[in-house]
Amino acid sequence: MRDSPLERAFARGALSAEQYSAGQKYRHHWYHAGLSGGLVSVDLNRVWAVDLGAYAGMAKTERQVFHRQRYREAVQALGKIGSHVLEWAVCREFALERIGQVLGWTSRPQAYAAALERMKAALDELCRLWGIGNREV
Repeated sequence: MRDSPLERAFARGALSAEQYSAGQKYRHHWYHAGLSGGLVSVDLNRVWAVDLGAYAGMAKTERQVFHRQRYREAVQALGKIGSHVLEWAVCREFALERIGQVLGWTSRPQAYAAALERMKAALDELCRLWGIGNREV
């Protein structure tokens, strides 16, 4: 098991199996769409030049196009706040307390609770969008 906000919330029983599955699928599409960026290092022996092959604006493969389409559909269904919370919590693995503080909560417990509720609502929307489980939410 990983140590990210999605996995921690699921391990604590704050998320259902369907919500957890939707979060994993969202992260899967985000990552395989090439939106995570790459791990790069500096080669000090190399002459500095612009590497046009590393341009990340356009999808490089049909596979990336497919995952970007699924990711964009999810973002549109979630709206601005829901997609922001999921991207930063599920994909970029920022702590829920920090996300809640960005949303405007100053108290750490309130920030965590607010971000968790937003994450759960967004995951429920993804369950509806992708037909995960037979949840009545």
